[in-house]
Amino acid sequence: MKLVRFGPVGKEAPGVLLEDGTRLDCRAVAQDWNEAFFAHGGLERLAAWLAANASTAPRVPSDARWASCVARPSKIICIGLNFVDHAKETGKDIPTEPVIFFKATTALCGPNDDVHIPIGGTKLDWEVELAFVIGKEARHVPTEKALEYVAGYSLHNDYSERAFQLEHGGQWVKGKSCDTFAPLGPYMATRDEVPDPQNLAMKLEVNGVLRQNGHSKNMVFGVAHLVSYLSRYMTLLPGDVISTGTPAGVGLGFNPPIYLREGDVVSLSIDKLGASRQRVVQER
Repeated sequence: MKLVRFGPVGKEAPGVLLEDGTRLDCRAVAQDWNEAFFAHGGLERLAAWLAANASTAPRVPSDARWASCVARPSKIICIGLNFVDHAKETGKDIPTEPVIFFKATTALCGPNDDVHIPIGGTKLDWEVELAFVIGKEARHVPTEKALEYVAGYSLHNDYSERAFQLEHGGQWVKGKSCDTFAPLGPYMATRDEVPDPQNLAMKLEVNGVLRQNGHSKNMVFGVAHLVSYLSRYMTLLPGDVISTGTPAGVGLGFNPPIYLREGDVVSLSIDKLGASRQRVVQER
């Protein structure tokens, strides 16, 4: 299944994407794709409902906004420097343990929403990333069972304001958490649709120019390892989003660096997870 959400900001509703590109309104089976849904057998209930009702369920208008594919989670956890080539381009050592930081949940937005250069920001950067959504509460999960705790996978652009991140002291989170800095979707593909999360091509273009051309097989720490590792240090709740890092080709890695400006268009995709597109606007 491919879970989507649709509707204007603040009034998003749950749906699914069919193979023919049609979106179904799923408010008859769930209030939202949120922690309660994932925690209480929601995916199984949705599958049964679709089997009985897909042909007659209401269709979503084709012009309806694509919202983030899951509702605001309890946390968005990100993994830094998780590709060898990206670590090298930023001048950092390859991590021996996952580098963890958080992204504010208020950064979450739709996959095709505008991304805002924040007030005072001067170095807006892109990062195509594979994200996954936790399907059940996870604590001290062994690696060999870790993928059983994943509900599904999604495309994520981990936007960064590099000046805030690297020049304003403290931790990375303030350069990662501005509004619109976490476009997620267009959909969450359930685990059965992505049998091997370490076998996915990843691409990102800026104004039609290819900037990132990577592959999830090149992660330093794969999805199963990350679920197990993170669950040692915190409880992962259903609906939590974990973003697994980016390959080489970010703006910071160029000499001189290349950063986004108002009017630029960022397009990205991951195998089996669709594509998204964000236009850059200046926050005023």
